Amino acid sequence: MLSAHTTLRLGGPASRIVRTEGAAEVVDAVAAADRAGERVLLVGGGSNLVVADAGFDGTVVLLAGRGIGHERDGDRVLLTVEAGEDWDDVVAATVADGLGGLECLSGIPGRTGATPVQNVGAYGVEVADLLVDVDLYDRRTGTVREHVPASDLGLAYRTSVLKGGDDAIVLRVRFALHADGRSAPIRYGELARTLGVDPETRTDPAAVREAVLGLRRGKGMVLDADDHDTWSAGSFFTNPILPADRAPQVDGLAAWPAAEGRVKLSAAGLIQNAGFGRGHAGPGGRVSLSTRHVLALTHRGGGTTADLLALAHEVQAGVAERFGVTLHPEPVLVGCTV
Repeated sequence: MLSAHTTLRLGGPASRIVRTEGAAEVVDAVAAADRAGERVLLVGGGSNLVVADAGFDGTVVLLAGRGIGHERDGDRVLLTVEAGEDWDDVVAATVADGLGGLECLSGIPGRTGATPVQNVGAYGVEVADLLVDVDLYDRRTGTVREHVPASDLGLAYRTSVLKGGDDAIVLRVRFALHADGRSAPIRYGELARTLGVDPETRTDPAAVREAVLGLRRGKGMVLDADDHDTWSAGSFFTNPILPADRAPQVDGLAAWPAAEGRVKLSAAGLIQNAGFGRGHAGPGGRVSLSTRHVLALTHRGGGTTADLLALAHEVQAGVAERFGVTLHPEPVLVGCTV
């Protein structure tokens, strides 16, 4: 069952599951499935997946390949990471090595290969800020493309040209990190206040990592098998970006300037102001909004993907009715929709 491979602990069976230990095995497994005319689903940590109760009619390829390399390049270090590396292990290793840049992305579950697909971001930093290039397996041509530059990936807010398609599979990722022992500039207000520094300050990466982990734990966003608030796919909805003149005016609603006269609104704020509080329960109480953070939809045990989607639809419809804003899911939905 795919429920064993997702952080939501939801999802039905797959026709076949293949575990791969490196880039060559990923290519072989996907190529074999393509020759057989089978559908393919890549799964790393399963932290950004919502899989239908019916499961997946095809081959699931589990990414488990490991490997991290460093190369000095002037005042920066080029970090090369295999797609199957646990993301937070990578961040922890860079901090331990005194490298700056990734520390704000601490505590995010999943595998490294997924980070450019989603353009993962948190606390004022996105993968796009640090990504140099990726190695891809191109299923259309059956070839490996090395050093595909980040500029070719269409990286934008929680998306890229890789998201929503399956023609290109990330095998390896490269980042440029600071070698001077200082973090990325602290741009997120909550984090700056926690650290007691001014915005744009560069500080100790280890201190930033600990602060980020503390903030994430307080919101139920660090995985813990005994904590149902972490049985989730992280933030379920993206923060909507709208033309400034069409954004609803809500007292106290967090908003940030975006490009071309647009504004990014807090999805969590919209959800709360639409009447959905922490712990708001879905069908039978088997799923609910997190008791600590309304942006996470959580599985409380004994539930189904259908339960989760019903709750997501309820929240989505409530926000649309109250504010005329449509919230869009952030996780990858496999065989299902909201």
